[in-house]
Amino acid sequence: MSEKKDHINDEDQARIIKAIEKAELNTSGEIRVHIESRCKEDILDHAAFIFDKLEMHKTEQRNAILFYIAITDHKFAVIGDAGIHEKVGNDFWEKVKNEMTTYFKEGQLAEGLINGIEKAGNELKSYFPYQSNDKNELDNEISFS
Repeated sequence: MSEKKDHINDEDQARIIKAIEKAELNTSGEIRVHIESRCKEDILDHAAFIFDKLEMHKTEQRNAILFYIAITDHKFAVIGDAGIHEKVGNDFWEKVKNEMTTYFKEGQLAEGLINGIEKAGNELKSYFPYQSNDKNELDNEISFS
């Protein structure tokens, strides 16, 4: 069975994608979610690898954010590209992760992701407001491996 079917149903997947779309209506920033079962290396190193694999570093303003989750290993990371990290610093990422952890501990994966996506979108909006010529540079679909 695929990761999607094992860990996130179609309804939750649609809700997460809708949260990404809503967040991106107010910002030129880009948000992606990637879910896998296991992460056998350092979580931040692997999230950075996935970030690169998904070509998230190719946004014009370097303002993409990745929500990476390894379900079985109960690990996750939230990382941003140079443009957004330069603006928000480490405290922002920790705050988002702490709030998401509250939901994850309750077994509420979708709610945790949606909460994190909303917070990230609001932060992106502050530094990278939506432009009239904005285009969706990255796919909003959840990726799985």
